[in-house]
Amino acid sequence: HVGLKKILESYLEHQRIVVTKRTEFDLNKAKERKHIVDGLIKALSILDDVIKTIRASKNKKDAKANLVSSFDFTEKQAEAIVSLQLYRLTNTDVTALQNEAEDLERKIVEYTKILNNGKELDKVIKKELKTIDKKYGTPRLTEIRAEIEELKIDTEVMVAQEDVMLLVSRDGYVKRSSLRSFKASDESDNGLKEEDVVILMKVANTLDHLLMFTNKGNVIYRPIHDIVDSRWKDTGEHLSQTVGLSDDERVIEAFTFDSLEKEGAFVFATKEGMIKQTLLKDLKPGRTYRSRAQTFIKLKTDTDEVIMAEFVETENEDLQVFCTTHAGYGLRYLLNEVPTTGARTSGVKCMDLRDDFLISVSLVSEHDEVAIVTQRGAFKKMKVDKIPENSRARRGVQILRELKRNPHRIFFAKPVIETDKLIIETTAGEKIELSVSDHPSCDRYSNGSFVLDTDSQGNPCLVTIVRQETDSED
Repeated sequence: HVGLKKILESYLEHQRIVVTKRTEFDLNKAKERKHIVDGLIKALSILDDVIKTIRASKNKKDAKANLVSSFDFTEKQAEAIVSLQLYRLTNTDVTALQNEAEDLERKIVEYTKILNNGKELDKVIKKELKTIDKKYGTPRLTEIRAEIEELKIDTEVMVAQEDVMLLVSRDGYVKRSSLRSFKASDESDNGLKEEDVVILMKVANTLDHLLMFTNKGNVIYRPIHDIVDSRWKDTGEHLSQTVGLSDDERVIEAFTFDSLEKEGAFVFATKEGMIKQTLLKDLKPGRTYRSRAQTFIKLKTDTDEVIMAEFVETENEDLQVFCTTHAGYGLRYLLNEVPTTGARTSGVKCMDLRDDFLISVSLVSEHDEVAIVTQRGAFKKMKVDKIPENSRARRGVQILRELKRNPHRIFFAKPVIETDKLIIETTAGEKIELSVSDHPSCDRYSNGSFVLDTDSQGNPCLVTIVRQETDSED
């Protein structure tokens, strides 16, 4: 963007170049004419000798040569003299030529002064601009005030209000479709690549607001009415078309709100063990939201990434944080131990990890259950109260039985309810579906039971919770 000052400075610089070139042209022209006039004045002072010399010459070329050799005229002066008709030469008033010579001399001095002095050059530009202003200027149409009244536009008047089907994918595709297009299509025919995952799919209003959180600590904002209306089977817009995403950046959670003034806070946690709460109000989009993502958490290392983003509407003293690590440790403590800080902060220590890393951090109530899937294909359901309540930043306790050979490592851990189903996708392209209610609740020392054979079916690569009330949750 170029400001008014820069525009004016560039214009003035351009005018200086224009006026300089014009003045150089005028100066050369005045000098050439003065040279000719000086020659004519000299010719008139010795007119009889000049005429006699011309008459004695063989032709025009000889006449010019004789004038140059006899009277010291220059080539150009001699050319001007012999080109004049005889009556012009005899009838020319020497006074008129002298006046012209004086005028030309004044101009030469003026032009030279302008070219040698920047201030004189600017005076010319100023004078010409005043002339333009006088001829074309109009009174100012805008009013300049010390204080201005804030202009508020009612978006509800400008936006056609309707319910639409919204979709956000892990790989960064966003679209909205009319409910008619959605109902006329197969839900699974959503235009996404086979390896992509649906992060959010819900009915939303065009007046709603969408916030999308990435594993790199960026939040991308879109008013629903700003999202291009697409057919359900179309891919939609990719976020990199507007805000840009890193090659290994993906969307982990997405939320819609009818107002960004809503009371409540997000809880964010990272793989390397940081956690914080940030108010929804502190994530309001800036003016550049269309082209730039905002930071919602500051990651301390290049290897760290966000693994959790959950929204809590009101303060709930009973809500707890449940942490699960790769090596099979669990920690449970009250959410109110996590301080609320701004968007560009790193947060506080979530759990004492040592050489371990977090697989998941979830918000739970005391009587909730979690589903755990290990890299060896075992499934385990466990009540969270099997882990004693502790404090933030502690090591926690083991929630798997450690084996000396080929120990289990946690791949997935999320809160579930009895009516949920789990779909486990493997590296061999298989999908194993299981009902949470079919499996008994285990204690924390159990490794659960095998639900897939990794040798023949591949290792778990994605686990999706299918819930009756909502469509899906990764």
